[in-house]
Amino acid sequence: MSTIGARVRELRKRAGLTQGELAKAAKVSRRTVEDLEQERGKTPRLETLRKLAVPLRTTTTFLQGDRSEDGNPDAATVDRWAGVRGALLGPPLDVGELDAPPTVEGVRALLRETEPLFAGDQFAALAVMLPPLLREAEALGPEGRRVRVRLLQLAGWLMVQTRQFEAADVALHRALDDSADKLEGAATVNTLCWLLLRQGKLGAARELAVKWADDLEPRLSRATPDELSAWGWALLRVSAASVRDGRPGDAADALRFAHSAAVALGREHAPDGDFLRTFGPVTVAMKRAENASVVQRPDEVLRLAERVPAGGLRPTSNNWNRHRLDVANAHVEMRNYGDAVAKLVEIRDESPEWLPNQRFAADILSKVVKRRRTLTPEMRELSAVMRLPA
Repeated sequence: MSTIGARVRELRKRAGLTQGELAKAAKVSRRTVEDLEQERGKTPRLETLRKLAVPLRTTTTFLQGDRSEDGNPDAATVDRWAGVRGALLGPPLDVGELDAPPTVEGVRALLRETEPLFAGDQFAALAVMLPPLLREAEALGPEGRRVRVRLLQLAGWLMVQTRQFEAADVALHRALDDSADKLEGAATVNTLCWLLLRQGKLGAARELAVKWADDLEPRLSRATPDELSAWGWALLRVSAASVRDGRPGDAADALRFAHSAAVALGREHAPDGDFLRTFGPVTVAMKRAENASVVQRPDEVLRLAERVPAGGLRPTSNNWNRHRLDVANAHVEMRNYGDAVAKLVEIRDESPEWLPNQRFAADILSKVVKRRRTLTPEMRELSAVMRLPA
C-alpha cells in the first residue's frame, strides 16, 4: 500500500506542479512538502493534509490513507481516567462485593445527580463518581437498559473529550447496541461521529453521518422538536466531515439543510434536557463559523461570530467554548494577539477543567507565543495551564 508521501508525490506530478509550486498553493513551507515526499520527520497533521488536498484536487481521506490518529493523552490524563477506563473495558462488577445489589431507581437517582458534572465540565469529580456508577449500571440487567444507555452516552462523550478513544469507542457502541429507538440511537451516533472526526477518520464519519441523516430526515411540517434536533445534528456532522475532507460543496449543502431544521425549530432545543444535543439557529451559526475556520477564513470567522448571540446557550465544550476557540484562532491569524488571549482567558475562567484538554487551544496559544517577542502575564499563566513546553 502506498504511503502518504508517495500519494502526494504522484498527485503533484499529475498536476504538473513542482514541490515549490505545491507548497505555495497549499500555503505550507517547501520543506514540509520535501519532508513529506521523502518520508522524513513526523507524521503530518490532518490540517496539513487538508491544505495539500486542495491544490492536488483530491480529498484529505485519500491522502491520509488508512492512517488514523490515536488519543495520545498525557500521563496525567491517563492516570486520572484509569478508573473509568477500567469500568468500561474491565470485567463486570461482582455484585457480591456490594452490601446490597444496585437498583434501577438508585442508579437513576445517582445519574441525575451526576449529569450536572458533565454539563459543567467537572472532570475531577467525574473521575471519582463515574467508575462505580458505570459498574453498578452494568450490573442492573435488562431492566436497567435505559439508564445504562444514557450513562454510556455521557461516558463516551467524556472519553472523546479527554482523548481516551478506545474507551470512548467501547462505551458508544455498547450504548448504540442497546438503543431502543431511532432517536436514542441518534443521540449516540452524534458523539460517535465526533469520535471519528477527532481520530481523523473523515470518510467513516461522513458515511455514518450521511446514513443517519437520511434515516432521520423528517417531514418538516410534521416533525417534532426532537426529530428536528436529531436530523439537524446528523447534518452538522456531515458538514464537519465534508469540509475537513476537502468537499466544500457537500459541506455547504449539509449546512443548508441543517439551517432549514433550525429555522423550523425557531429556537435552541435540548431533547429531554440533554445539553449534548442542544440544536437550533445559534448552534448552526456557530458551526458555520467553525467551517470557515477549517478552511482558514479568519475574516469570515470573525464576521460570522458577530452574528452569533452571546446568550441563549450555556457555554459547554460541545458548542460555545469550541466557537470561542475558533474566534481566538481567527484573531491570531489576523494578528490580533491581545484579543486572542482575552478569549482564551475568558474560556479558562468559565471552564478551567475543559481548556487544558483541548489541543486546539494549545495550538492557538503556541502560535501566539511563537509570534510575540515578549509574553504578558496572562500569556505566561495560560502557558502553564495548557502545559506548553518551556
